[in-house]
Amino acid sequence: MPAFPHSTTSTATAIAIPPSLSLPMIEAAFPRQLHPYWPRLQEKTRTWLLEKRLMPADKVEEYADGLCYTDLMAGYYLGAPDEVLQAIADYSAWFFVWDDRHDRDIVHRRPAAWRRLRGRLHEALDSPRNHLHHEDPVVAGLADSVLRLYSFLPRTWNERFARHFHEVIEAYDREFRNRTEGIVPTVEEYLALRRLTFAHWIWTDLLEPSAGQELPAGVRKHPAYRRAALLSQEFAAWYNDLCSLPKEIAGDEVHNLGISLITHEGLTLEEAVVEVRRRVEECITEFLAAEREAVRFADGLDDGTLRGKELSIAVRACLTNMRNWFSSVYWFHHESGRYMVDSWDDRSTPPYVNNEAAGEK
Repeated sequence: MPAFPHSTTSTATAIAIPPSLSLPMIEAAFPRQLHPYWPRLQEKTRTWLLEKRLMPADKVEEYADGLCYTDLMAGYYLGAPDEVLQAIADYSAWFFVWDDRHDRDIVHRRPAAWRRLRGRLHEALDSPRNHLHHEDPVVAGLADSVLRLYSFLPRTWNERFARHFHEVIEAYDREFRNRTEGIVPTVEEYLALRRLTFAHWIWTDLLEPSAGQELPAGVRKHPAYRRAALLSQEFAAWYNDLCSLPKEIAGDEVHNLGISLITHEGLTLEEAVVEVRRRVEECITEFLAAEREAVRFADGLDDGTLRGKELSIAVRACLTNMRNWFSSVYWFHHESGRYMVDSWDDRSTPPYVNNEAAGEK
């Protein structure tokens, strides 16, 4: 079926999705859209990756558009002002580059390099202006992207975002240790860690600048809002696990819900695929129920005051984009070159990764 039945582009692309990964409910009930700024977004993020030396020119030319990083964000944060979406897209592209660097440090057994990067990222997050010209492009890229993100909402939002991302960095450190030591976390340990390595609360935080205002703690922490937010992110993380399970087993990975189920629950590979898919589908149905409850909560915020009306509109905008995350993530996994492992010359080395830039000689 067309990936973009309501696309802003003039042509639709037919995507062949394997039956084991096909989710008819997503295709039918979660229509996909793209932010109208997307073509310009793609161009500017490509330029940003070059300017910040996060990918070499030949890799950007050959792979950047096909990785679809901007498509993922343009399908999620609809309604965001152009400059907000641009900052989010650049940060997201940086996140993927950082994830690849982390992976290379694990694969090539570079614990000292990882520890050094980990410390620098913590520092750049707290004082981005002082790290804009850092010698390590990954550190400078984080500084540039978060400094822009910090410009949209008050200090309280910035501090929350930083606190959440400090937790993500530390979760990546725990993943580093697990992978280098061959430790497969239990299912419950994995689910808790995955919420951090997938940065659930970071992507949820970014709904707020997209909606134009910081949400009060009482709104963000309300069970109706928080459950809808969590389910949208759990879907994304677990669907990613479903799509990557075969290649991660082949690569002796330890961080995947399916691998934890196989190792600690005694499931076969086939049974693990069925169980991960069941959890993914359950996320969808539970989100639909949570969404209805959250919309009622949003409506109740409109108490006849201007503040109440604005808050209700902002929460509804955030909920709409939680819904958009489902379709954006779903199609991203079938369009991005990041997941087309069978087309790589070396299944252990993504072709868009520059080993030398990551510190390898």
